[in-house]
Order: sequence, then C-alpha cells, then structure tokens
Amino acid sequence: MFVEGVRDVIDATLELAVVPSFSRIGPALRRRLYSWTEPSAGMLSGRTVLVTGPTSGLGRETATELAQLGARVVLAGRDQTRLSQVRDELAASTGEDRYPTVVVDMSSLSSVRRAVEQVLLTESRLDVLVDNAGAIYPDRGESVDGIERTLAVLVVGPFALTSGLLPLLSATPGARVISVTSGGMYTQPARLDDLEWRMRPFSGTRAYAQGKRIQVALMREWARRFAQSGIAFNAMHPGWADTPGLAESLPGFHHLMRPLLRSVEEGADTITWLATSPSVRPPGGRLYLDRRTRPFDRVPQTRLNAADRQELWDEISELAGLNPAIPA
Repeated sequence: MFVEGVRDVIDATLELAVVPSFSRIGPALRRRLYSWTEPSAGMLSGRTVLVTGPTSGLGRETATELAQLGARVVLAGRDQTRLSQVRDELAASTGEDRYPTVVVDMSSLSSVRRAVEQVLLTESRLDVLVDNAGAIYPDRGESVDGIERTLAVLVVGPFALTSGLLPLLSATPGARVISVTSGGMYTQPARLDDLEWRMRPFSGTRAYAQGKRIQVALMREWARRFAQSGIAFNAMHPGWADTPGLAESLPGFHHLMRPLLRSVEEGADTITWLATSPSVRPPGGRLYLDRRTRPFDRVPQTRLNAADRQELWDEISELAGLNPAIPA
C-alpha cells in the first residue's frame, strides 16, 4: 500500500522523465500505485458509443473493450469491408448483433455530414463519442474540400462530426466526448498564421503533432462553451502504444522503442476509463494519461492562451463550413 503523497510524487517523477511515463513502464507502475479497478461487466448495457477509426490499433481495441462491457458500438470508418469484418467479429465474440457501421471519410466534410445524418436517423441516444481516426502523410496534400489533409482528418472533420452530433449528445444524460491525441503534440506549436502548411516546408510528423495540439486546445473550448450541456469533453493520449499506425508512420522509432512500447490494451485503457468512470464529470476540458490528468504544455513556446484558442475555434469553424461559428 502506497501513501497517497508518496504515490503522487512517484507518478509526477515518471511524468517528468517522459520515457518511463509514455512507455509500458507507466501503466504497469501506475496500476499498482493507484490500485486500478476494471469496469464492471455489462455496465454499458443500453448505452451507445460511436468510435471513429475502429478497424485497427487503438480504435479496434476500444471498440472491443466497450462492446465487451455491453455497449451498442457504432463503427465509423472509411472501408465498409473492414467495418463489416470488425462488426462480424464483435457479434461472434459477444453473441449479440449491436454493431452498426457508418462509412465516413473524416477528411471529407460532405462524407461527415452524411454520417451525421445517418446517426441522427438511426440512433436514439449517444452516450460516448470517441474521436480516434487519424493519419500521417509523408507529403503535403489537400482534401476534397481544399484543406491540408492532416488538418482535415485530425481536426476539421472531427469538429464537424462533434458539432453535428451535439443535439444527440446533449439529449443523452451523462454523455461524453473523448478525443484521442498524442504525446507528440507537446513538441509542436500551433501556427495560427499557417495551420495548413502553406508558408513553410511540410513535415508529416510535425503536421500530425500540430493537429494533435489543435485537437486538445479545441476540447478545452468545447468544455468551456458547452459547460451547461451536461457533456464531458476530454482528451487523452495513449503513450507509446505498439499499433500498426506507429509501425508504418515511424518505423525507426518503432524499431528502436519496440521493447518498451505499450500494448494496444494498455494504450486504450484510459479511453475505456473515460467512457465508464463515474469520476469523469462535465464539463471536463482536461487531458489524461493513465487515468490521471496531465499538463497541457511542457514547452512554453507551444502554449495557447485563451485568446489563441478562441481564434483557433473561429478558424476551424470556418474551415468546417459552420458559419456563423458556434458562439462562445
């Protein structure tokens, strides 16, 4: 048994050291420090969850874990064949067919709008929205809407999705929105004068990190602007999890760190915890790692103040075609 003050010091030391915090060491030690408990069986029965990017990696694991807890899981992704495969596997493992699929390309606003219409027509409630879909591109490109692809997938599409599903979320008691970000966002400022990499050399990893930085800043704005909605808006980062996306986009890092990488189960744990824990309450506006709140910034140069976040909100609203922007 650890004394509370002592365990918090150990946790804080881990966090400052980065490598043990983000690697598999983090959840292994914190599970013991804080005596983690698992969600009770069937606790999500009668509730509906939507997960974007559910066909591999963290999204696949999240869909599986929430399905095992009894949730109706709406699987939202680009490829109907892969979605159907996940649906069939979940139905076989749980013995129930409660996994509708929604084909959506998060880089396309028209596709996102169609997905919103489908969900609003078919679902009577939405308890949890998990914004997980993501991509890293080696070269700069633009979406069908003329938006830099990384920003479109990580930020603009999810913003439009959340906005469109807001009426359903607001009508569902205790609803939660969970944004899956990345520890890489600590390293990259959000260039408000060049969000789409038009004026500087493009870097796929830096564009991804900037997108994740923006993602977290917007979750704080969602929580502030909709503090009375009853919705908890939070972000989490999974640490360094061994996912197909990591292996494909950062092969050198994956090879070097593989012995220390977290499993997908360890990476997705905090998503499940945020979706189920009674201690998570609205309005949220926090960033989590391993079931604990974490700082939004590590480097002063990356910090976004309140005015920056409001400017960012207006810019993303405009890109998402939400005019006028959702008010403060």
